Amino acid sequence: MFAGTHRRIVSIWFPRLASDRVLRARPVEGPFALFQRIGSSETIYCLNGAAERAGLHRGMRMADARSFCPSLISQPARPDQDARFLRLLRRWAERYCPWVGLEGADGLVLDITGSVHLFGGEAAMLADMQARLARAGVTAQLGLAASRGAAWAVAHFGGSEETLLSLPVAALRLPADTVVALQRLGLRKIGDLAANPRAPLARRFGQDLLTRLDQCLGHAPEPVTPEAEPPQFATRMTLPEPIGLQADVQAALERLLAPLCQKLATQEMGARRLCLTLRQVDQASQQVELRLAAPMREPARILPLFARGLEDVDAGFGIDQMRLEAVQVEKLAPPQSNALQCAAPGHAPPEQLADLITRIGTWIGLENVLRFLPAESHIPERAFLLAPAAFSAPQGGFTTPRPRPLRLFPPEPIAAQGTEPPRSFRWRGMRLNLGRATGPERIAPEWWIEDENWRRGLRDYWRVETREGRRLWMFYTPQDPGWFVQGEFA
Repeated sequence: MFAGTHRRIVSIWFPRLASDRVLRARPVEGPFALFQRIGSSETIYCLNGAAERAGLHRGMRMADARSFCPSLISQPARPDQDARFLRLLRRWAERYCPWVGLEGADGLVLDITGSVHLFGGEAAMLADMQARLARAGVTAQLGLAASRGAAWAVAHFGGSEETLLSLPVAALRLPADTVVALQRLGLRKIGDLAANPRAPLARRFGQDLLTRLDQCLGHAPEPVTPEAEPPQFATRMTLPEPIGLQADVQAALERLLAPLCQKLATQEMGARRLCLTLRQVDQASQQVELRLAAPMREPARILPLFARGLEDVDAGFGIDQMRLEAVQVEKLAPPQSNALQCAAPGHAPPEQLADLITRIGTWIGLENVLRFLPAESHIPERAFLLAPAAFSAPQGGFTTPRPRPLRLFPPEPIAAQGTEPPRSFRWRGMRLNLGRATGPERIAPEWWIEDENWRRGLRDYWRVETREGRRLWMFYTPQDPGWFVQGEFA
């Protein structure tokens, strides 16, 4: 049945890759599920064994899942982190053989031909894989066969290489509609499909069906292509004599930055996080980390930003080795010509703004340098969002039907009666007298959001100019009569 009797392929399937990734870091007792939003509904993306035993399954609406299992613990899915975790598992699997590739979004495929004897045979190798993954908290199902398709079928549907013909046709990695059509014709197992004439099958289902069948039975080649290792952006310098002055460290750092930035430019990447490791003559080491507000690869811009971190370096008996690594990188397009790189009138160029955010971030942290972003809400305090400037792009769209105050603060009650702004009132210890009032502007609460501050219901806002020069934003609540000051105009 199998053409290549000496070729041995292992398929590793991680049926709970996403949930295992999360639970390894934070174990949870009981049912657990990750969900993702599709359109306007949330559905289960991945779940653990306890949730499956409770009757939940993938694709189930979260509203139904919570009604079936009130004790369900859930959190949003992160497919990007799952893909990163799978790549880490791929690197781990290279301990068994050099030919390791990805098998979809939740599996690996290994060509162990020629490396089995290093682990004491096939059974010992599979047992070692299973044991190590179990200790790491990762659920895995393994399949071993002479072809990639057969190994995938055994890993996903159980059995062995000898019982391959008794597996369902879904084990051939066919589309769901093709599997249903074959089952309606009575072709439920791989053996049923292999015993039928090929020409009628090709006319009805296309050549892809026969290709999958041949790949599974070993009659058609299907190579294992290992994933290329990502480039490493790092440079190192060993010094002939130890150095200790900050100026000398900065000069050596400048020499390290040039080749590192050249590597980044070759790959059209920019550094977002740099790590400088300083090794002392007594083998102790220190690290200086620099987080950038935007991807960069210009040595002249990056070097001054290290000044704050280098001030805290203790050289000890001297530094004899330095290593600079771009720990986090992002895609960065080639720079535009000077004619197209002009900033808008009255605005700093984007590079200068990113450098300023980085400098401030080295003192207070990049997460604490915030910018305002527009939000879709007619409620004044919800019409904007605060986001870290280093991890968000500036946006326009701050449009309001009527003027809004420059300063907005939580509502402060004042003593007043009636539905019109009071002619005299006391606010923050000041006696103010009404000069002119414009309004009202009625704003209704968003009933679909629970907000303690809007329990009084409707608000009638007024722009009030006092004779003392204060320009306030005040509102009156008709349902629960009261006056409040919430903002101040310039």
